[in-house]
Amino acid sequence: MLSWLRQRLLMQLFIVYLRYLIGAAFVFASLIKIKGHRFTTADGSTAPLHSAWHFFETMYQSGLYWQFIGVSQLLAGLLLLTQRYARLGALVFLPIIANIFVITLSFDFGYTPVITGLMLLANLLVWWEWPALRVLVNQAPCSLPASQLGPGATWELTGVVLFLFTFGYRALYDQYNALLWAGGCLLLGLLGLVVGLRRRPAMRPSSL
Repeated sequence: MLSWLRQRLLMQLFIVYLRYLIGAAFVFASLIKIKGHRFTTADGSTAPLHSAWHFFETMYQSGLYWQFIGVSQLLAGLLLLTQRYARLGALVFLPIIANIFVITLSFDFGYTPVITGLMLLANLLVWWEWPALRVLVNQAPCSLPASQLGPGATWELTGVVLFLFTFGYRALYDQYNALLWAGGCLLLGLLGLVVGLRRRPAMRPSSL
């Protein structure tokens, strides 16, 4: 079934844009940590000991560990956005998002576990790469069907532009307009889609 799905154009597009989505989200969340700021404006130092806010305040006050989390998210997001190195990005992304998901289950985060759970589910990217990743369990890798997306450079360039836009936006602004950032990413993604589909090689009609 995986081999059949990998040959479908819509599924290939879905995976590419799933990488863009979760990769950009990780880059967006990473910069505030790397800069040494709180993830939210709330000061959790006076929050109850076993509350989520106190937990985040403890991580923030650790300094180096807080920035290490940010660098790890930045690396995973960048690898996913490049498309070329998305396979490695999916492997880096999995333990990070699994850890975040368990954290949101461990404290009262309202409906946040739904969001983090969907992001964990999005790691079907690892399943998508399974034909090549079989070597990790001492199985021979499988040959992959040819992509129907045309030249990979278009999708790679779109990912790099999304990274630069997200990195620059978050590096310059601590107080952000989420709609402005999301709108910019959407426009860039749509532009990449139009260019990428126009550069696809013409498909020959199948003989009857």
